[in-house]
Amino acid sequence: MSPLERDIKFLAKMVEIDTDSVSKKGYPKCASLIVDEAERNSLEVEVIDGEKGAHDGLPRPNVVVTLDTGSDVTLLLESHFDVVPPGSKWSYPPFKLTIQEGKAYGRGAADNKSGIAAAIGAMAQLRKEADLDINLKLLAGVDEEIGGRYGVDYVLTDCGLKGNAALVVDAGPERLYLGASGILWGKITVEGKQGHAGYPFKAKNAISEALKLLAALDSYQKVVEKKESKLHSPPEAPRKRVWGRYSVTMIKGGEKENVIPGACEVRFDRRLIPEESVEAAEKELQDFFQAAIEKTGCHATLEFTNRLPGYHTPKNLTFVQTVSENIRKTVGEQLPFAAELGGNDGSFFAKNGIPVVCYGTIRADTQYHGVDEFVYLEDMRKIRDLIIHLGRAPREKIVP
Repeated sequence: MSPLERDIKFLAKMVEIDTDSVSKKGYPKCASLIVDEAERNSLEVEVIDGEKGAHDGLPRPNVVVTLDTGSDVTLLLESHFDVVPPGSKWSYPPFKLTIQEGKAYGRGAADNKSGIAAAIGAMAQLRKEADLDINLKLLAGVDEEIGGRYGVDYVLTDCGLKGNAALVVDAGPERLYLGASGILWGKITVEGKQGHAGYPFKAKNAISEALKLLAALDSYQKVVEKKESKLHSPPEAPRKRVWGRYSVTMIKGGEKENVIPGACEVRFDRRLIPEESVEAAEKELQDFFQAAIEKTGCHATLEFTNRLPGYHTPKNLTFVQTVSENIRKTVGEQLPFAAELGGNDGSFFAKNGIPVVCYGTIRADTQYHGVDEFVYLEDMRKIRDLIIHLGRAPREKIVP
């Protein structure tokens, strides 16, 4: 069996487990599978449960796999095994890996269980080699799809996992990503007065009030979209550089056709450019929200529900150049630098002062988060080979 075939076999086992980030029911089973695979390859393993920080009774087993060479320099690798719900109308079973024409279909195949399979495969190969100059640690985290507070953030910030540099295997292979967008999620609750739909003059429709408020926030969206990063966008983006984005993503209101709703909830997603601070973004939105309230006379409140800062790693760092050189060695071409339009767990490495870059198997066309998600088998091989090249690097190529 070839190394790639072994990685695919392991990926198939992970995909069979539904690791939905909301219910978390499959987390312990998948974590145990990762532990077994690591131990089978004589790698050291530790499980750090983020539930000890969350205190909500929901398991969050983050798995740390270590290849200890005795070096004083450690390269961290990161991927996550939680997934978003599969939805319906798949052409293939979402929780059974299906191989077709060089592609492996299944929920989490691209985002991001293939990264874990490739990383452990690479570490297993490197363990057989002598005279390695750096240690490798893979952090297979959880909860990335819902913010990562008790996933990678807990392991790094609360538990103090250390490393000198990090490769997040949770990105596309078309670019070397030196940063990612920040995330600000929030909830606007609009109040009205409930009433019978036959007597609308006795009520105040909270949905109508919410629409007025959202219209008044149009100017905010325009201001946000004028923000532009110095970092390039991914190749599929309509703009050359990463820009600010604001999207209303959920509206909930009403309970029955003949009842005028007394409350309406609006959820939004605000994407920050990598250089933008979360605090400044919050203040800006609060100011626009207050102006919209005064303009419309609506009764509403604003609450921020999730914050994830963006980050930017300087391209002139030795570590960045080392990864770039080894990507060229692996794929045969020098890739340009860019930043992710989405956010990822790289923010937590940056927060803890660890230089971080991103490169992975999530091509723009792999339908991640969608129906019939897949990963190119060739991309799994490339990630595995890249990690092997990096594992053979002299320590001064990671920390000069």
